[in-house]
Amino acid sequence: MTRRRPVPVWLSHPFRWQRQPVPRAAVLRGALSAGPLLAAGIALGRPAAGVLAALGAMLAGVNDRPGTRRSGVVHIGLPALAGAAGMLAGSVLAVVAPGWWSLPALCVVGLVSGAVSVVGPVSSTAGMQMLVTTVVGAGMPMPGAPWQKAVLFLFGAGWLLALRLLLRPLRPRGGALGGEQAAVAAVFDALADALEAVGGPQAEAARRRLTTALDRADEALRLRGVFRRRAGAAERRLVGRFAAATALCEASVALLWEAQPLPPRVAEGPRRLASAVRTGLPAGALPAPRPGTPARRAFDTALLEAATVFGRPDAHDTGEDGTGAHGTGEDVHRLPEGAAAGARRRVLGPAGREYGLRVAVCVAAGAALALALRADHWYWLPATAAFLVKPDMGPLFSRVVTRFAGTALGVLAFTVLIAVPAGPWWPVVLAVAAGALVPVAVRHFAALTAAVTVLVLSFVHIAGDTAVAGLRLVDTALACLIVLLVGHLPRLVDTDARVGARLSVALRRTEAYLRNVLDAPAQDRTAGTAGTAGTAEAGYRERRALRRAAYRALGEARAAAELAAAELPPARARAGGWLAVVASTERIVDAVTACAVRLENGTPRPDPRYAQELGDALAAAAEQVAHRRRGPVSVLPDIAVPPGCDTLADVAGQLGRIRGEAAA
Repeated sequence: MTRRRPVPVWLSHPFRWQRQPVPRAAVLRGALSAGPLLAAGIALGRPAAGVLAALGAMLAGVNDRPGTRRSGVVHIGLPALAGAAGMLAGSVLAVVAPGWWSLPALCVVGLVSGAVSVVGPVSSTAGMQMLVTTVVGAGMPMPGAPWQKAVLFLFGAGWLLALRLLLRPLRPRGGALGGEQAAVAAVFDALADALEAVGGPQAEAARRRLTTALDRADEALRLRGVFRRRAGAAERRLVGRFAAATALCEASVALLWEAQPLPPRVAEGPRRLASAVRTGLPAGALPAPRPGTPARRAFDTALLEAATVFGRPDAHDTGEDGTGAHGTGEDVHRLPEGAAAGARRRVLGPAGREYGLRVAVCVAAGAALALALRADHWYWLPATAAFLVKPDMGPLFSRVVTRFAGTALGVLAFTVLIAVPAGPWWPVVLAVAAGALVPVAVRHFAALTAAVTVLVLSFVHIAGDTAVAGLRLVDTALACLIVLLVGHLPRLVDTDARVGARLSVALRRTEAYLRNVLDAPAQDRTAGTAGTAGTAEAGYRERRALRRAAYRALGEARAAAELAAAELPPARARAGGWLAVVASTERIVDAVTACAVRLENGTPRPDPRYAQELGDALAAAAEQVAHRRRGPVSVLPDIAVPPGCDTLADVAGQLGRIRGEAAA
C-alpha cells in the first residue's frame, strides 16, 4: 500500500479560509457605507465627489474588524488619515508631475510605505492605504482641487467610522465597557482551553491562542486608557480582573511547561470567571486547591486571589489609585517604553529596507507598464501591485492566485449584473450589496477581492468609465506577473531578512525577560511592609510587561516564519529552520515563566553566573539570527546547569537547538 504524499503548503494555502461567525453589525455598516455616499453624490449632481467619498468608506470598511469601539477608531482612523495624505500627494502629483514624471515620487512613496509597514498591523494597513491612494490620486482623472479630494476621501472613511461608533445595541452587554469585557472574558476562556490541553498534543497551539487573547485584551484596555484621562470604578474593576487573569496565565504556562495532564475540574475556575466577567454575576464556588507541584500551588494561589478580586463589592473592587490584584491598574494604559525607538529600528533595519525597496520596484514597474499601455487610466495596475506585494496578506504565490481568481470572479459578476436594464441607480445597488459582503468576504482573500472589485467597478462606472471591466482583468494579470517575478529576485527579496529581523527582536526580549527573572531577588507580593510590598509589586509589573513583550514578539516571528514556509521552494529554503528556532524560543519563555513561578514559591535561587551565561547566550543567538544571511557571527557556549534546575536546563537545551538551526 503506497502512502499519499502530503500536498505542499504553497499549493494548499490558496484554499484555506478562516472560520468565524457572521458579523451582522459589520454587514449592516458595509451596506450603509459606500452605497449611500454614491447615491448622495449622484443626487447632488456631483458623482465624482460621491466616488471619492465611497472610496474612503470602502477602504475603511476593509479595516472594520471585530473589536472594541476604541480599537476601531485606531484600526480605521489611522489608515484613513494616511490614505487622505496619500490622496492629497497623488492629486498634487497629477497636477505638477503627471504621467511619467510621477514615477520617481511613486518610488519614494513606495519606499516609505513599505518601510513603515514592518512596524505592525496598523502601520502596515496605513502604509498600504497611503500608497494606493497616492496611485489613485495621481492616475485616476477626477475633478476637484487636491485638498478637496483628500477631504472627500476622509469624509467617506469618517462616515464608516461614525457608523461603527453609532450602530450598536441600545443596551449593549456590559454597557460602555462591553467590548473590553468580552476581551477579558475571552482570556479566561482561552486559559480554560489551555488547561484542558495540558500534556496533550494541542498544548502549544492552546498556549498560542491564550497569548493572542491576552494581546487583544491588553490592547483593548490600553486604548481605553489612551482615549480617557481617568478611569471610572467599573473600568478599574475590569483592569483588576484582567490582572487576575494575567497571574493565572503565568501559573498556567508553568503547568503547560510541566506537561502533566490536569483533572477537568481545574479548568472550571477560569470558565466561571469568564462567565462572571460577561454577565456581571458572581462567579460562584471555585474548585478547592489541591497539593501538587510548585506550578499547581501557584495556580491555586492565583485562583484564590482572583476569587478575592471578583468577590469585592462593585464600589470597592480596586483601590483609589486604580490598582487591582497584583498592583495592576493605570500601568496597563501606558504605552510600552521604547516603543518609538523599536519602531524606528524596524523601519531603518534590514526588513524595512528590503520590503520598502520591493514595494517601490513593484509599484514603479507596474506604473511604467500601465503608462506605456494606456496613459489615461493607469492607476489599476500599480494599485493592484501595491496590494499584492504585502507579505502579511499571505505567501506570494497564494496572494497572486487568489487575487487573480477574485478579480476574475468580480469582473464576471459585475459584467453580468450591470447588463440588467435597471436604470442609472443600478451601480449604487451593486455597491450596497458588495459593501455588505466585504465583512463576510474577509475570510478569504479571493472572496474579498471579488467584493472589492465589484465595488470599484461600480465607482468607475458612475464616474463615466462604462467599458473597463475587461481591462481591469488584464491589468490584474500583469500586476500578478510583475509581483511574482519581483518577489523571487534573489538580491531584492530576502525571506531570511524579514523573518530573522522579527526573530532577533523576540530573542532580545526573551533575554530581557530571563535576566529580570533570574537577577531580581524573590519577594512576596502579598506580605511584608508597605515599602517592600510596593517594591515587589513594581518588580512584578515589570516582569509581566517583559513577558508580554516576549510573547508578542514571538507571535509576530511565528507568523512571519509560517508565511515563509508557505512560499514557493526558492523563497522558503530555510523556513523550516526558522520555525524550529521560534519553537525553541517559545519553549525558553515558557521555561523562564515556570522558573519565575518556582522562585516565588520558595525554590532556591540559582547561582547568578547562570543568569549571566544564559542571558549572554540569548544575546549571541539574537545577533546570530539577525546576521544569518552572512553566516554565523558568534558561537553559543555550552552551559552546564547544576542538577535540580530543570527549568534552566531546558533553557540551555533549547539554546543548543537554536545554535544548530541558526548555523545551518
